[in-house]
Amino acid sequence: MLLTLFHHVLNGLNKMLGLVSAIDPALRAPLAVSLGAIPGALSRYYLTLAFARWLGASFPYGTFVINITGSLVMGFFITLTLERMMTSPELRLLVATGFLGSYTTFSSYELDTFNLLQAGNRSLALVYWLGSAVLGFVGLEFGNLLARRLS
Repeated sequence: MLLTLFHHVLNGLNKMLGLVSAIDPALRAPLAVSLGAIPGALSRYYLTLAFARWLGASFPYGTFVINITGSLVMGFFITLTLERMMTSPELRLLVATGFLGSYTTFSSYELDTFNLLQAGNRSLALVYWLGSAVLGFVGLEFGNLLARRLS
């Protein structure tokens, strides 16, 4: 049932993207990413608000759920479209880079880690996985410190 629904959605998106085939090929990829990014960002925004309203703001429930669901959808979509269903590169860009990339960059981070592991780069995957989390937090703290020094 879910697979059939997903297949229909992908076919609809493929048809929609087929309309852009007359557009300059150099513009197709950025257009696909842009068309996916807007609903992804809006989904993230409204889901974050909804979770804060439902469960309170003492824990970032919205971000937590968004990161997990984004990773789940990324794994499902990439595996299904690369192994079972042939889709256009523009459709993969619209969903994976555009929608999921703006819905949650965490899903892209997890996919990059997965790809490094699949390529046999365990140590590089570990450096990327831990380094992104630790250095990302250090960067946030440093940015905070810089902004406070400027005020």
